[in-house]
Amino acid sequence: MSATWYECKVKYRKFDEASGTQKIKTEPFLVDAISYTEAESRITQEMAAYLPDSEEIKITNIKVANFAEIHPFENTDRWFKSRVSLIAFDEESGKERKTNLYLLVQANDVKEAYDNTVSTMKDTMGEYTIPAITESPIMDVFPYFTGEDEDMERLKAFVALKDSVPANHAMDEDLEMADVLATADEEE
Repeated sequence: MSATWYECKVKYRKFDEASGTQKIKTEPFLVDAISYTEAESRITQEMAAYLPDSEEIKITNIKVANFAEIHPFENTDRWFKSRVSLIAFDEESGKERKTNLYLLVQANDVKEAYDNTVSTMKDTMGEYTIPAITESPIMDVFPYFTGEDEDMERLKAFVALKDSVPANHAMDEDLEMADVLATADEEE
């Protein structure tokens, strides 16, 4: 799945099973959103499902995550950040050029994360290497659409929001000519 992902750090009370007490934790989560404002709203909504009504959360940071793609896998419980280097041959200089991209892959251990990364890259036409895989601190990922029935309302709202943005990319020749003339007047 490919989208704009926001990493939201959330401070909240969490039950610590080891000690049997409530502890204040700050943990990162990923949400799929179209803006910082929506990311804040979505993480608040998603976290409310996991916490009692009396509990409050504090969002300490929101930033755009640098993941090219997110790949969940069944029967896994941790997230791993895989760095994939795409290899391209530059014919002009005669050198190989590497472009890095980061995938967030769900797995139970590093070996499984490597195998899952290879399986997601199997349809890639070019050459690539996987120079690094590290466990990510991401606790959970909240995609915008999961394909379930209750998402249909969210899908309709998303489409309505997207359609509300004007998408007229046609060039207005009168405005272009006015801009060229104004630039020419400024240069004189």
